Amino acid sequence: MLKSAGTTPKLDIEKIKSDFPILRRKVHGKRLVYLDNAATTQKPKQVIESITKYYENYNSNIHRSVHKLAEEATEAFESSREQVSRFINAASPKEIIFTKNATEALNVACRCISENSLKKGDKIVVTEMEHHSNFVPWQQISKRIGCEFDIVNVDEEGILDEEDFEIKIKNAKVLAFTHMSNVLGTINDAKKLTKIAHREGAIVILDGAQSAPHLPIDVQELGCDFFAFSSHKMLGPTGVGCLYGREHLLLEAPPFILGGDMIKEVHREETKWNDLPWKFEAGTSNIADVIGFGEAIKYLEKVGMERIKEHEQAISQVAIEELSKIGEITLYGPRQHYNRGAVFSFNVGKIHPHDVASILDSEGIAIRSGHHCAQVLMEKLGVQATSRASFYLYNDLDDVFALCKGIRRVQEVLS
Repeated sequence: MLKSAGTTPKLDIEKIKSDFPILRRKVHGKRLVYLDNAATTQKPKQVIESITKYYENYNSNIHRSVHKLAEEATEAFESSREQVSRFINAASPKEIIFTKNATEALNVACRCISENSLKKGDKIVVTEMEHHSNFVPWQQISKRIGCEFDIVNVDEEGILDEEDFEIKIKNAKVLAFTHMSNVLGTINDAKKLTKIAHREGAIVILDGAQSAPHLPIDVQELGCDFFAFSSHKMLGPTGVGCLYGREHLLLEAPPFILGGDMIKEVHREETKWNDLPWKFEAGTSNIADVIGFGEAIKYLEKVGMERIKEHEQAISQVAIEELSKIGEITLYGPRQHYNRGAVFSFNVGKIHPHDVASILDSEGIAIRSGHHCAQVLMEKLGVQATSRASFYLYNDLDDVFALCKGIRRVQEVLS
């Protein structure tokens, strides 16, 4: 059990690890130390089994047929929607749109807003720490419509510059920002920023791809208008994303994709859209993986999101301390464990991040190297790329120490 400074998260790590078949394998003859969770997470056997159960027992399309298999599939699919709704405390399951990933969810939000709420000269505000998925759509829609596109700075420690934010949010129509940075681990005060943005009359889009897996989320408490996140970063399958949107905004917005199941009636001269949420879910959905996502949420709720948060804060404190002891390492992001997630980007002297990742891989340690789909932030940091280690509920202090030992091995081999 992980213990650290005033906190004893009550997670049975060995029990949790036993639920993840992939964690039993070896890589290059070494124990797998999986630290690429910000890219995608591993799946517990409960999620894997739920997908197999669907295909073996009630594989069918949903919302169409009246036979038994279709009814069971539809019930399981919509049950996942209800679970997602409860998980983030949406006002209604009608506010939950299933997409193929968080990127698509953010693009749907952008489309919804740009079609109804933006005109030439309006201001859109994002931040320097955005993932491309929450930067490029707004950049491009600004060019297409003729909007002002403002970018809020981050300081040297990777924390949002509040003075700059207060200036740039003035008269904004849209604020799009990340809840937790996928590079820096910075956790932004979403409730505070949203309140300020609403005071200016702005619609707020929150990228929750990195926060939903790691923090308790209450969209009504946060006050955001849209919230996007992704199944595969929170123990669920790939190919499933979610967009929460306030009901009145979704009702006003046009559908993103046209076709089957998102219509009520089609006539020669006119088409009537389906009710929410199906208006935004054209065609056959990723049924099996949505069902698997529901099982992933059950797993997270059983462990407890507050306990996961505490566990990762304890890991973060030790990781900051231990990584800081390594010579010639540059660590990016906040140095206080309580205002960041367990995501650590770093560079080791002048060694290329890809070489760092390759040597660590030979030690059985899986990390990410590159620009992490955040090139604007890389420019701010003055680097082309970083190495990134990211932790989750099945990681422990042994994994922190293995990472640090691996980095020292990198230095031995390449310095």
